[in-house]
Amino acid sequence: MAGRPAVSLRLRLTLLYGGLLAVVAATLLGVAVVVLDRALRQLPRFPPGVRLEFGDGSSLTAEQFSQLVRDSARGELLRSAGLVFLVVAVVAVAAAYVLAGRALQPVSRVTATARRLSEENLDDRIALDGPADELKELADTFDAMLARLDAAFDSQRRFVANASHELRTPLAVIRTEVDVTLGDPAASTAELRTMGEVVREASVRADLLVDALLVLARSEGRGRGGLRHHEPVDLAGLVPAAVAAVAAEAAARALSVSAETVPARVEGDPQLLERLVGNLVENAVRHNVDGGWVAVATGSSEDGAWLTVRNTGAVLPAGEVEELFQPFRRGGTARTGSRGAGLGLSIVRAVAVAHGGAATATARDGGGLEVTVRLPLLARTPVPV
Repeated sequence: MAGRPAVSLRLRLTLLYGGLLAVVAATLLGVAVVVLDRALRQLPRFPPGVRLEFGDGSSLTAEQFSQLVRDSARGELLRSAGLVFLVVAVVAVAAAYVLAGRALQPVSRVTATARRLSEENLDDRIALDGPADELKELADTFDAMLARLDAAFDSQRRFVANASHELRTPLAVIRTEVDVTLGDPAASTAELRTMGEVVREASVRADLLVDALLVLARSEGRGRGGLRHHEPVDLAGLVPAAVAAVAAEAAARALSVSAETVPARVEGDPQLLERLVGNLVENAVRHNVDGGWVAVATGSSEDGAWLTVRNTGAVLPAGEVEELFQPFRRGGTARTGSRGAGLGLSIVRAVAVAHGGAATATARDGGGLEVTVRLPLLARTPVPV
């Protein structure tokens, strides 16, 4: 840990303020000497050649007497003023030291708070009272930063815990199936095949989860650092492939999937945008009711391109809709055993933000969800004339 600075800010401010007051006092002393000298020069003068006799028998010419008076008055002033200057300088330095300490007290509180903080202890705040000056603004900004860090670390801890749970589930299934089957010496070929199928399904689930986590991390990273690939992409052109990917599952559950697409050209990463559309359609099919429907639509306006996916499904409380964009949230419940990793809408929002857009959702009357993604339109290239 670095030690305290050799010359603290408080000492530098003390020297600065004390030095300024000392300069002011010295200036006043110099002005007083000049004023006194001018005042003495205005005293009545004796005629030239006059000699003054004193009671002790000494005598001085008028010029000598005038010079003696001036020197005596100037000397007395310098002695008295010098003493006053010394007292003023000492008081000025002491007052400057105290005032500098009080002025820097909020900074000391910021430093002390920062030293007490750690990744596990981010709930401490400065909570500075006082006038709305620069130091209070600094303290409030520091408190706001701590609140954001606390929320970020808390979100990270929940994410790691949920991810660990999700990965542990398929691994536990694989281990249980293997242990049970190997523990039975008389296990038949059919039992071994059943064990293999269960292990394969669990490994596929773990693979999908890892893939989704990587996509989410990449999307959020590009949201902070900017996209590496910028290509013209038509959201309408991505819908048919997304619908075809869920056609078998939709048919098995008697779901009706419709699409009304109008060109919606944007600029971005084709792979991420393809995952965005695919996740929305897949989410609408998986979180649906048998015999329900899914409607996909794209379009554009002056505000930008948009993609909307609506579906039937369970009734969702309005207050829980926003939580669906949190990792490992499925239909308002966390870490259920349903199919999927619970990262679909999290990836959708991360990809949308990475492309300068937004993703919102509303609960439908009667059940289901409506998710809308808005992205900036593809900038038109001027045609040369």
